[in-house]
Amino acid sequence: MSRYKKSLVIQNNENKRQLSTTLIPFIPTDASDVYIITTTDDRLDLLANKFYGDATKWWIIASANNLGKGTLLVPANTRLRIPLNTRTIQDQIELFNGSR
Repeated sequence: MSRYKKSLVIQNNENKRQLSTTLIPFIPTDASDVYIITTTDDRLDLLANKFYGDATKWWIIASANNLGKGTLLVPANTRLRIPLNTRTIQDQIELFNGSR
C-alpha cells in the first residue's frame, strides 16, 4: 500500500521532476488497534516494519498519532496507537486521491 501510488509526476520551474502531494486520510480508532509504550530505540519505520512487514508504512503510525514532520524517532515512554486494519486506510487513500 503505497501512498504515492496515484501521485502525479510533475515538473517544477527548474524543470526538475517531483511528485505531487498526496492527501493522508484521518485514521479512526478501531477495535483491532494495538497500543504500545515506546522505548529509547523506537522509530516509526522500525515499528512499521514490525507490525506491517513494510518500513515504508511508517506514515500510518505517524498519522494515527498526530506526529509531526522531521524525524522518525519517537521519544521513550510515548503511548502509540498502531492501526492494524490497513485495508480501511488503503480504501480511504484511494477515495481521497483517486480522482486526482
